[in-house]
Amino acid sequence: MPDATLTISDRIQQKLDDLTRAERQLAHSILENYPASGLGPLAALARDAQVSVPTVARMVQKLGFKGYPEFQAELREELRAKAKSPIAKHDTWADGAPSGHMLNRFTDAVIDNIRHTLGQINPAAFDEACDLVADEARHLYIVGGRITHTMAEYLFLHMQVIRPNLTHIQSTSNTWPHHLLDISEGDVVVVFDVRRYENNTLKLAEMAHAKSAKLILFTDQWRSPIHQLADISFSSRIVVPSAWDSAATTLLLVETMISTVQNLNWDETKARMEELEDMFDQTKLFRKFT
Repeated sequence: MPDATLTISDRIQQKLDDLTRAERQLAHSILENYPASGLGPLAALARDAQVSVPTVARMVQKLGFKGYPEFQAELREELRAKAKSPIAKHDTWADGAPSGHMLNRFTDAVIDNIRHTLGQINPAAFDEACDLVADEARHLYIVGGRITHTMAEYLFLHMQVIRPNLTHIQSTSNTWPHHLLDISEGDVVVVFDVRRYENNTLKLAEMAHAKSAKLILFTDQWRSPIHQLADISFSSRIVVPSAWDSAATTLLLVETMISTVQNLNWDETKARMEELEDMFDQTKLFRKFT
């Protein structure tokens, strides 16, 4: 069996350069509607990708599986993992809980998540995303979900200092349609959406995409349905020994983006910081020790 820490999507991405033209065509077909595309009969997958049945069999073996049934079994496991509730996630972990202090176990899991995530990140795509976020000619919109709104707020707070012309969209569906009125072609929408993906967030992304906005998605290793609409997607590993998923890897990417955009816009960012600090002094917001 292949490395259990990698999703099939990860393994396809790793192997793309080693695949034949027909196999790459098949790979892209699988990724377009992943993971549902691989759950039907082998012949149906070959037909949808417009490749031969032997091509499917060869690529499945290149991914490390003995055959198509084993490939499908792994896809079904991924689907079950995507739908897990916090209680189910805790029960799965508790059955095989290793010895040692939680601090060490949790840290090891986070470091492993970071290592695998960074191994899948395309630096050119990350730079492109930062350029879009830094472009002050484009209005920047940032939105998260029930849990991920904290990541959206964190990014928004820093972007407020770095650049003008941005909006934090609240994820509740009774407020965000008003913001969609103002989205124009070429504007940038940064979306956070992780497993137990939210229908409101997907609908917002669909409507922003229809208005020709640029979508940047922060999601998990199984990928939100929004990835099919996004111009750029970043998939973070989120599994830790907990009933809840970890945001540590996503936060690493967000903070790296903040640092990069800050440097791209440094002259204006510095001026905005100085003006902000003067306002803090006038309002006596922070206690001074000197």
